[in-house]
Amino acid sequence: MHIPDIIIAIDGYSSTGKSSFARLIASEFSFLYLDSGAMYRGITLMAIENGFFDAGGNADTGRLSAALQSLDLHFSNTPDGSKTFIGDRCIEKEIRTMEVSAKVSPISAIPCVREFVDMRLREFGKRKRVVMDGRDIGTTVFPDAELKIFMTADLAVRARRRAAEMASRGETVSLETVVENLRERDYIDSHRETSPLTKAADALVLDNSRMTLQDQMVWIRGIIRERFGNVSD
Repeated sequence: MHIPDIIIAIDGYSSTGKSSFARLIASEFSFLYLDSGAMYRGITLMAIENGFFDAGGNADTGRLSAALQSLDLHFSNTPDGSKTFIGDRCIEKEIRTMEVSAKVSPISAIPCVREFVDMRLREFGKRKRVVMDGRDIGTTVFPDAELKIFMTADLAVRARRRAAEMASRGETVSLETVVENLRERDYIDSHRETSPLTKAADALVLDNSRMTLQDQMVWIRGIIRERFGNVSD
């Protein structure tokens, strides 16, 4: 199936499988996949490693803002697909830890951080044929995206998915801890002052609580055929 040169914006709650879904879309339709969440996680990792958090867990926004001026945070293609790098260092594994997960929502609520990420993402978007997932892609980063999707799923389902993902990387964490982390992130993401998580008025809702990835691909193919009737296989 071939579709026009468009931007597909995917927003939604943590651990709804936005990245996995977006990667499959990119692979099937030859789009460039951009993981905005990985960029926020990369900045969070940088802040942790440089001691930008105080004892109360608050980030030093002055030092963080200064560090962003020279931060070489980017995506590079590898034999295993697109990965997140700081300079020449692949940080894909480090940014998926619970330590980073616990701090990424407060970091992503900081205006200078959002401005940094949005600027980088918009540069990629100029080329079109991009699929991007995050929490404000369809509302702030690309409000004119031709196709917007808002993903959601039951909290318990999301927690089990997240715990399984972490276990696959050898991390041991209780399901209760994951549930609490997701509940806290949901609140912070939805109530932050800058670009809060919210469904765009023209976004299509995808509740994948009881859907496999293949089910979701069947769904998106149907949407694309309906929205862009001139597509060809």
